[in-house]
Amino acid sequence: MKYNPINNQLFIKNRKNFMAQMVPNSLAVFNSNDIYPIGADSTIPFQQDRNIFYLSGVDQEESILVLFPDCPNPKHREILFLTETNPHIAVWEGEKLTKEKALETAGIKTVYWLDDFDKIMKEIMSQADTIYINTNEHYRANVATETREARFNKKIKAEFPAHKVEKSNPILQRLRSVKDPLELDLIQEACNITEKGFRRILDFVKPGIWEYNIEAEFMHEFLNNRSRGFAYTPIVASGNNANVLHYIENNQQCKAGDLILLDVGAEYANYASDMSRTIPVSGQFTKRQKEVYNAVNRVKNEATKLLVPGAIWADYHVEVGKLMTSELIGLGLLDKADVQNEDKDWPAYKKYFMHGTSHHMGLDTHDYGILHEPMKTNMVFTVEPGIYIPDEGFGIRLEDDVVIQEEGEPFNLMRHIPIEADEIEEIMNG
Repeated sequence: MKYNPINNQLFIKNRKNFMAQMVPNSLAVFNSNDIYPIGADSTIPFQQDRNIFYLSGVDQEESILVLFPDCPNPKHREILFLTETNPHIAVWEGEKLTKEKALETAGIKTVYWLDDFDKIMKEIMSQADTIYINTNEHYRANVATETREARFNKKIKAEFPAHKVEKSNPILQRLRSVKDPLELDLIQEACNITEKGFRRILDFVKPGIWEYNIEAEFMHEFLNNRSRGFAYTPIVASGNNANVLHYIENNQQCKAGDLILLDVGAEYANYASDMSRTIPVSGQFTKRQKEVYNAVNRVKNEATKLLVPGAIWADYHVEVGKLMTSELIGLGLLDKADVQNEDKDWPAYKKYFMHGTSHHMGLDTHDYGILHEPMKTNMVFTVEPGIYIPDEGFGIRLEDDVVIQEEGEPFNLMRHIPIEADEIEEIMNG
């Protein structure tokens, strides 16, 4: 791992919070992700399952965490199962976590090698009535492959059919959505690295460069600052490419007079950042581009103020829609008749702003959080309005990551990243 060690108090606290919500006499199991093959002997770089990382800080494959708070044997209330390092693995792949290092990382005293898993599991399952299984129930989840966790869930239900089964997911959705101060520091670091990348490209962009040149500049800065790279597939969309919401080809030349929509964020220690900025290739916005830009920025600033404890996500989006409608009328893109005759299920503003304004962010870019429940202090949300005008050859999106506060406006984790149109022009022409 490139990132600095994380204080294991975070993981100790996370486990304590999770176990406090388990039913009596139950145990919960969490598996690492698979390493996915590409072909021949190539694999996709490993990324840890976010739930086992959240509860243990263990960031390697083939690890299993078991939590059993009511276990009669105190040694077995928290157990980590890890791959045993041998000289062959140490030479070819580098040493895996030792038992001592696992204690340091996770704060878990009982560590067994994976070879012992079936035997220990049989013993502790005989002492439990219920098993919590880990399932992915995120509202955007789209799982085409069978995960290691899914294989394990099938196996455990077949081997122990008399046990009650509960889901870890509802507990984790609520716990993970409210961030610990240590987590907020890690997300802030991811945002700081993103800022360095953005300032680098403001000095770099000029007519004639290619979108992938910009992607490469970001990657250079991210890697140099202990990030693994992008938190999600980056969007570098010049001209009309910006009107394709998930444009990721990044293979076109940037032309004078065009705008570039950047939707990029660095990850740090598995935590995401998620930034959108829109900049002029030539270092200067046209009058029309600036009008639209400032309208998007006003919606972003006003929408941010609506993210307060108790707010409901769906109601919030209705309010942001009203803000956007007013700006689109001001820009001459909508008129009052469009609004009067609109379909309430697809309001008129959706022609120019078709996606949502905010999502939870944290260990996943689209992080855990139950959307029908009220917002809480220390939740992290993106705020990302946009206006997309294919007929005029550009699209603008602006996005910051903010933390809901007990009172007043959210705290902007991207407060130092240039966003005002004049400041961007000044830096690009400096």
